[in-house]
Amino acid sequence: MKNSTVFAFGLAAALATTGPAFADKLDDIIASGTLRCAVVLDFPPMGARDENNNAIGFDVDYCNDLAAALGVTAEIVETPFPERIPALMSGRVDVGVASTSDTLERAKTVGMSIPYFAFEMAVTANEQSGIKSFEDMKGKTVGATAGTFEAIALEKQVKEWGEGEFRPYQTQADVFLALSQGQIDATVSTSTVAQSNVKSGKFSGISVVGKAPFDIDYVALFANREEYGLLNYLNLFVNQQVRTGRYAELYEKWVGGELPDLTISGVYR
Repeated sequence: MKNSTVFAFGLAAALATTGPAFADKLDDIIASGTLRCAVVLDFPPMGARDENNNAIGFDVDYCNDLAAALGVTAEIVETPFPERIPALMSGRVDVGVASTSDTLERAKTVGMSIPYFAFEMAVTANEQSGIKSFEDMKGKTVGATAGTFEAIALEKQVKEWGEGEFRPYQTQADVFLALSQGQIDATVSTSTVAQSNVKSGKFSGISVVGKAPFDIDYVALFANREEYGLLNYLNLFVNQQVRTGRYAELYEKWVGGELPDLTISGVYR
């Protein structure tokens, strides 16, 4: 090999190792002093507003915990369900702490962490509808919040039944108002949301009548998919929340009852 060729290879190697270091989103968040979290605030007990209009809920506390771990201030950005991923893609938020199902379709657009929460599905019915179980919804008018795990599953089920009608709504509040007013006969939502809305007293004439036979809905934190440093940090953060008992503490505070397992046998460790 000629000396000039050796020099060229040496120069290329030197440039490769001394090129500019690019900070990732994790560094940007720490440097900015603020973590902007997309949170859905019409999804109690995960996200809601109290009588003083302050953001409260499991997801709000989870964002605050994440910000504290990073040594920055949390900024809660109210984000309706359909706007969660667009808010990230447009740069309005840094991460999503928004009860977002970890679907493979979503993972084509954003990076998903390991699950930080798990939902079971429940049927809530208008008491005048005669619905007492999931199967009783066949042929009825049902609805759910557009774009959610349960809405997709429920619409698919209505099509398989070949009768009845599915209606999508913009928010959970819209769904339960329609249910209370008799515009729909029943809805499927997470059991946490169902119990919270029934107990709130805001929606008269409705009751939880049973479980829906849908898969457990595992939800993840999300960030831009190319931000590997941030995504790795989010995974470790979720792990630490469980290991330190903070996950159990927040669950007892906002939901209560048996703590859902975030792992699937033979998959997550």
